[in-house]
Amino acid sequence: MAGGRHGLWPRIVALVVATAAAAGGAWFGAPLAASALVVPPPVWREGSAPAPVPSVLEAATDQAPIPTSAGLKAALNPLMSAAALGGHTAVSVVDVATGQQLFTSGDRASTPASTTKIVTAAAVLAARGPTYQLRTRAVAGQTPGEVVLIGGGDPTLTAGANGTYPGAARLDDLAGQVRASLGETAPTRVVYDTSLFTGALFGPGWDADIPTGGFAAAVTPLMLNGGRINPKQTKGAAQRYDKPELAAAQAFAKVLGLPSSAVSAGAAPAGASELGHVDSPPLARLVEVMLSESDNVLAEVLARHVAIARGQPATFDGAATAMKAALGELGIPTEGYGLVDGSGLSRNDRLTATLLTLVLAAAARADQAQLHAVFSGLPTAGYSGTLRDRYITATAGASAAGNARAKTGTLTGVSSVAGIVVDADGRTLAFAVISDAVTKGSVAAEASLDRLVAVLAGCGCR
Repeated sequence: MAGGRHGLWPRIVALVVATAAAAGGAWFGAPLAASALVVPPPVWREGSAPAPVPSVLEAATDQAPIPTSAGLKAALNPLMSAAALGGHTAVSVVDVATGQQLFTSGDRASTPASTTKIVTAAAVLAARGPTYQLRTRAVAGQTPGEVVLIGGGDPTLTAGANGTYPGAARLDDLAGQVRASLGETAPTRVVYDTSLFTGALFGPGWDADIPTGGFAAAVTPLMLNGGRINPKQTKGAAQRYDKPELAAAQAFAKVLGLPSSAVSAGAAPAGASELGHVDSPPLARLVEVMLSESDNVLAEVLARHVAIARGQPATFDGAATAMKAALGELGIPTEGYGLVDGSGLSRNDRLTATLLTLVLAAAARADQAQLHAVFSGLPTAGYSGTLRDRYITATAGASAAGNARAKTGTLTGVSSVAGIVVDADGRTLAFAVISDAVTKGSVAAEASLDRLVAVLAGCGCR
């Protein structure tokens, strides 16, 4: 074994968070070969005793021995056949330093669930760059005092100080700019323009209960707090507005001192003068939140921004086409790509485990610094995001807590996980596992997946 571990803080991924974004202060930077990712401190649950934090994290090294296919097969095959994973499990393991595929099994195009968001993250970062911000504008309408609120596709927008997303753009700030621009003219009406996005509001192949189940909202370019009615419901399901664009426009009218009756849908006049604008946090931060909390609304909106950047219609189809093109531009083979949305909610989505690991490995390359937020956004096993309550017990992968960083995916009958881990010899590996024939429930399947990842982390597999 090369080097050692300090408690739960491993030698991990050949990356480093190097600089702060000029806009918004989100930390992200260029992946650098054979250096260590600075893992955010764990969020300790109440009553837990913090483990000692090392002053120096050992670096993963590309000099560590590479696991062999035979070693990986011997270690992983028994776990892949677990009854909880059902009748089909696809697995891929790739060496991050070289991009070499070390192991694959059962890897047909499968329903990936929310591991889809890894592709969405890479595509939007490639298309727009990590410092890009989403702008919400107000322009002058057809008559004096009429204000047109133009949705810019920022789902993190909020009305005031108590929003869902830290650092979000605020309508009260925009209202202040509008008043200053109007001078002595009082606001009389709010028109809201949602022409940036077109097509269906809900995705193809989404389960019938998704529009009302609290895990998604109508995909519009104007909404507050991801469409939430209660912005403080930040974890799990949260009731959403049926018409989030109307709710946002009414909130804007309120901060302008107008009643809800003074709101209507419409379009901005050609060449209208701008009265003000507000910008979202940098794209890198939005990607991090989307991955960490598996935010479906953020994912769908970001996918549409890939479509806009690549000259495609801002629809589900346009976004899926544009994301595939973005992967090709990154030099990632797109065999096995069959996405129809950006969140993974659709049962019509198809990806191979190999494609997921190739995306992760590409994001680690030194010449793809703009993709670093893919890694900084991945939840950390046992500590953060959608992995905060996993990798906790010895029978469910606790030995990989603090080491594995991964995106999870869950639909009825589907359980998946894809991410990065540093093995016992110090080699950084990208992995993806998709079980799409689960019959014994998601809890048992997740525990089986977590045990598989823990074995990958714990063995040199040679």
